[in-house]
Amino acid sequence: MASPAEIAQILTATLSPDTNTRVAAELKLAEIFVQPLSFIARVIAPGILTLRPIYSASITLRKYIRERWSPIFPTFKGSAPAPEVKSKIRDNLFLGLSDPNRKIRSLSAHALSSVANADWPDEYPELLQNLITLVSSASPNSVHGAMQVFTEFIKSDLTEDQILPVLRELLPVLLSILGSNEHAAPTRARTISVFRQCVSALYMVKDQYPDAVNEATTGILPVWLEAFKTLLNIDLQPELNGAETWDGLLVRTQIFKTLDVIRVSFPASLTAYLPDLLASSLHHLQAVYPAFTHYYLLASDPVPQTSEDETVDLPQLICPILDFLSSVSRSGKARTWFIGGNLSALIAAVFNLVQMTDEDEDNWANNPNAFIAQEDDETQQYSVRVAGFDLLSALIDRVQLEVTKNFQSALQHTINASQQAREGGNSEWWKPLEAALAAVGSQAQSILDCLEDQEAGGLEKPIDIDYFLLNVIPSILTLPEHPFLQGRGFVFASQFSKLLQAQSANQYLEAAVQVIESTEAGAPVKISAVKAVQNFYEGGDEDVLAPFAPRIARDLGPFLGLTSEDTLTLVLETLSVVLGVNFGQWLTPELASALAIACLEVWHKNNKDPIFISLLADILKELASSSSAGIYETVVKQALPILVEAIGSAKATESWIPSAAIEFAQSLAAGAPAEKGLGDGFFALLAPSLFQCLDQTEDRDVLQTGITCLTLVVRKECNQLVSWTGADGRGGLDHVLGLVAKLLQSQEEAGGLAIGDLIIHLFRRTGEAVLPVLPQLLEAMLKAMTTAKTASYTQSLVIPFAFLINNQRDTVLDLIEHININGRSGFDILLNTWCENAETFQGYWPSRLSTLGLTQLLLSERQSIRSLIVKGDMILKAETKNAPHEFSSIPFPVKALKIIVHDLQSGGDAATISAQGGFKSVETLSEDGEDDWDEEEGLVQGFKPDEFAFLSEMLGPKGVAFDNDDYLDDNDDEDLKNDPISQMDMQSHLRTFIRDYAAQHGDAFGSIAGQLNVEESLVVHQVLNA
Repeated sequence: MASPAEIAQILTATLSPDTNTRVAAELKLAEIFVQPLSFIARVIAPGILTLRPIYSASITLRKYIRERWSPIFPTFKGSAPAPEVKSKIRDNLFLGLSDPNRKIRSLSAHALSSVANADWPDEYPELLQNLITLVSSASPNSVHGAMQVFTEFIKSDLTEDQILPVLRELLPVLLSILGSNEHAAPTRARTISVFRQCVSALYMVKDQYPDAVNEATTGILPVWLEAFKTLLNIDLQPELNGAETWDGLLVRTQIFKTLDVIRVSFPASLTAYLPDLLASSLHHLQAVYPAFTHYYLLASDPVPQTSEDETVDLPQLICPILDFLSSVSRSGKARTWFIGGNLSALIAAVFNLVQMTDEDEDNWANNPNAFIAQEDDETQQYSVRVAGFDLLSALIDRVQLEVTKNFQSALQHTINASQQAREGGNSEWWKPLEAALAAVGSQAQSILDCLEDQEAGGLEKPIDIDYFLLNVIPSILTLPEHPFLQGRGFVFASQFSKLLQAQSANQYLEAAVQVIESTEAGAPVKISAVKAVQNFYEGGDEDVLAPFAPRIARDLGPFLGLTSEDTLTLVLETLSVVLGVNFGQWLTPELASALAIACLEVWHKNNKDPIFISLLADILKELASSSSAGIYETVVKQALPILVEAIGSAKATESWIPSAAIEFAQSLAAGAPAEKGLGDGFFALLAPSLFQCLDQTEDRDVLQTGITCLTLVVRKECNQLVSWTGADGRGGLDHVLGLVAKLLQSQEEAGGLAIGDLIIHLFRRTGEAVLPVLPQLLEAMLKAMTTAKTASYTQSLVIPFAFLINNQRDTVLDLIEHININGRSGFDILLNTWCENAETFQGYWPSRLSTLGLTQLLLSERQSIRSLIVKGDMILKAETKNAPHEFSSIPFPVKALKIIVHDLQSGGDAATISAQGGFKSVETLSEDGEDDWDEEEGLVQGFKPDEFAFLSEMLGPKGVAFDNDDYLDDNDDEDLKNDPISQMDMQSHLRTFIRDYAAQHGDAFGSIAGQLNVEESLVVHQVLNA
């Protein structure tokens, strides 16, 4: 066996840049690992390894454990050590936790944590007690090593049954370590990290062990919270200024991370401490700002390290503080703290800390995608700026008027201070101003809402955005030497474009377009100008926007081929909103053709990216929808042949290509003018490749996209499909019905989710053409109902029956009555499926059609329908509340009337509404017994009174929302929105139906109504006596 010194040499050689040296060393290590115990004993021998071989040993040991230790690891390759060898290796690693060399301790801790994942508790039951003993020792080295294991151990290895006993023994020890200055700050910080994991573990088992968890939290949390309060009150400046390391920041960082977890998990325990903790949070934000400026905004010196050679960044402390403040603000707790001087100071601190750092400036100037990503509301790139904006959002949601007033004073102060700094020769004068504009702009919508509310009440404006737009921003736009500030000016103006007069909006747009066209402007300001254009065009005045649209579209076209990732996304989104102005009537055939070609080239380069494909589909639809003469024909002529070729030539393993191509063809069809249809030859060109693809593929996305495309063809110009015949002699309708049959027989429901819409539109558009195959089609749909699992698929099968019954009731019922599937009648399958799912149907038109179909079935005199038994209401038994749900069995007519009455109550919505038209009272208590809304006076079901009144008006039967065309579901087809079913007064119709049914079928109605519950009966009584 090699000596420790030889092993050190071999480990060092594994890091050699020379390939031959490195490979030779790795082969020698493989030989040494035949006796892993000897290797580990020598690796952790005192004084043998220096930094480089320790680093290599750590990698090598981790690799050995994952590949050779236990089958529990997914990378296990076999040849696990014998149990006695494992035991000795574990003992050696445990001894390494107390080694005088910190790096050896860390190496041993990481290896032992991995071993514990596999061996504890079955093969290594003594580990936990040994660790607790070690962490309780007086040796700082031993505590340091043990804490590194605990950090991983608590997180991943304790089961629910083990958590509580361990915590009772462990947490007091951790608390003593935290309060002792004998231990280094990184070790003390780990105690808080482990405590945080313990809190999370307690939260996970609080329902299983409520009494034990309550005892633990009431006894443990206050002690730790007191400790946190004490530690946070210690002066921060000595840890920041003049200290060799920033070790102390690790403790504070872990405290704020833990406070956020406690606030979410056990908020009641935190309430009494909030004033002190919030004050400490604000103090920390103010105290770190000078150091943040020195090390990050100006980058005057490198950031200090920790004693363990790990980087500790101030943002790692600042972000948890901001997150904690956001969490408390959103919870509604400590509302009285977030006012007055505290609120002003907090907003000022956020304005300071969200400035661009020196690293940001370099990164964003050289990486446009990173610059755009940090501006995105949905960004995943977390930073101080993102956390700061999130806190502002939480604050303005709670105290809108006060925050908006503070924005006015803070922004004005920043403008004045920046001007003074500029006049004083400070080259960084622009950063605070850019940050303040970004901060205010991030809350633009809330500010606009506040201004609107104040104006409606005849009250003074809390912020003078008009002043800034007229007197501050224009001068900023003339500062090309400060591109980030210049760009921020464009974006800020666009965020508040609703406040601009037409002349000012024209001037801003002209300036933005000039920047986009400039050959000298850099990426940051160009990107900001494009973003500004996007903001202006989203909801702006079309009279102002339309004159710029052709110019902007031409300018953006070349960018499609030059940009990628986030930048390309921004360009596509902007182009899409520009094309929507004035229905694209300003487009020329040349421009439309060029943009269509550019879009298809973008697709060619990014044919797997779902975001780009969705945006490109929108753009092609906007192009095809242009009201300008000849544009639709131009775009189809340019794009459709390319799409057809892609559909027909794609390999079976490249399903994403035909899926996107079919979606794009669908976009073209969606843009077809209603008066002209798809245009000559559209479907004839598309059909051969489309049907061949759909016949051969099993990919659910391709099938679903194809079904949606065919549905649109049926809606737009059904005659093209009916009249088309393929080379094999099969007609278009035959192909479609074959595809429907294929999907109905498939076990994969996702591919058939859109099939109901296709069948509906076939019935609506093809008339008698479907009649020859209608019996087989109905039987196939009923058979599919017996195995349908998802609500959406079930709806797609039931609604076509509702359509047929509503239009040709007796003919269809004759067909269904003779169907028998596996011993069940067609009526049994259809009506049970229908009744069980009717109240979950989605979409305005389908849900109405379902109700109308039920009224037709109630009018039927067929005994086979009247006597059919279906699932009724849930049977509630207090003594069996945890048992499986039981339901009553009732005649179909009773269930149908119940559904109709419910629709009458709710106006078509599934809201919980009483017979008198009001919302039912619901007691909402949090699981820990606290009223979730205890600090929101007058809340009704979690809503403020004015919010509740609005919702009641929108949802309640007294309102008109669900009988108003403006509120139709966006997913409903345009022609369905114009269908008589969508236009009818549903409430009036249902009332009339009930009265007529009662008058004409008195005995039958009395028998049915007699089985309604009290509330339903009251509704019927009110209808009959109205």
